Amino acid sequence: MNPHQYYQDPYYQDQYYGPPDEYGSRYGQPPRPYAENTNRYSGQRNSGPSNNVEDKTLYTPEAIEQYRQKIKSTTDLDALFAYARYIISASVHISRDEPDPKNAKKKKDALLQEAIKILKRLATQSMGRPSHPDAQFYLADCYGSGSLGLQQDLEKAFNLYEQASKSRHPAATYRTAVCYEVGGGTKRDPHRAVQFYRKAAALGDTAAMYKLGMIMLKGQLGQHENPREAINWLKRAAAQADEANPHALHQLGLLHAKPENEPPIIPSLIRNEGHAFEEFKRAADLGYAPSCFKLGCCFEYGQLGCPVDPRESIRYYSRAAEKGDASAELALSGWYLTGSETVLKQSDTEAYLWARKAADKGLAKAEYAIGYYTEQGIGVKQNLEEAKRWYMRAAAQGNKRAMQRLTELKHMGSKSHLNRSKHTRAQANKEDCTIC
Repeated sequence: MNPHQYYQDPYYQDQYYGPPDEYGSRYGQPPRPYAENTNRYSGQRNSGPSNNVEDKTLYTPEAIEQYRQKIKSTTDLDALFAYARYIISASVHISRDEPDPKNAKKKKDALLQEAIKILKRLATQSMGRPSHPDAQFYLADCYGSGSLGLQQDLEKAFNLYEQASKSRHPAATYRTAVCYEVGGGTKRDPHRAVQFYRKAAALGDTAAMYKLGMIMLKGQLGQHENPREAINWLKRAAAQADEANPHALHQLGLLHAKPENEPPIIPSLIRNEGHAFEEFKRAADLGYAPSCFKLGCCFEYGQLGCPVDPRESIRYYSRAAEKGDASAELALSGWYLTGSETVLKQSDTEAYLWARKAADKGLAKAEYAIGYYTEQGIGVKQNLEEAKRWYMRAAAQGNKRAMQRLTELKHMGSKSHLNRSKHTRAQANKEDCTIC
């Protein structure tokens, strides 16, 4: 397993992301119900490298040469590292501004080779000069992803992460733990993985705090469940949550939202709707899609002390769907199916398109919904055989309603006996909701 994808997003099992979306190339892209003038999340968690080099110097050949001469005789490792990152950024600008593709590639490759040479020198300890942990981390990330023209080499990536960890580099320590967990560039070793997660968390790495909290909460990697320690780490991660690290907030929200008939994992962590809502709200404000989806549910069904508010529900679902959340896409399909007076105009076409986006990501409920829409001719031409294929896809994932419908169709023969009726919000709140 390639750990690079894992450590780029170590929270994959707690999110709703699916495979790359090719939907837009085949179908009309459904519009968001509410457009927001906000930038998409582009931050980096502190367990990842940052490429935010200040663009104070123009990336002209003259400016690059001037910087090169200035840095030529320096022994300042930080300054050399900054220069290496600068020319990596410059390679993008130079190749973008050069009209001749052949010359653009030549200039870009030359700058990247210069940067790699500096990074390798900084990453290597020599007589009288220590290695540079940030350079080790950066170079390791390049080997892990196969970027900057380097051939992917997970073993080299692991070795560099481990070397940087010896210098107490928090993010590199976290990456070392991931490598030990998934066997990236080294042999799987759950015990060593936990050791490095603990070290990274102690060094202040937010992702490691969250990861360690989940390990202790679920008893993973050979550890015994320790809810009290788990909550401690989750709270510490939540205290320093940012756009890159909102996950602990969401998890604490889930724990505070546990039903009253379920015992709390620790006596002091009882169901508290107010706390749960605030934690989901903080994570949603940081752009975390699952929390946005959760708040969409709260305002749709009046959960966690929220009033039923179609406008707020659709707004939060839209924010989650913008980030590719399949469950939110299906929820928007439901809103379009019924419409909402003064808030959202009913549209069978948009209902189908949003459900199709979710179904193409493999969400079983959405696959069932597309089967239903296709059987009924909602937003798409009626086609019973196509509907059966979608029902079978959903049934293969264990969707009981799809299984039931396939059984019914088997007994009915070649004709569907479903009667098209108007869908209402009252139906959406019932257990037999068509697409819930």
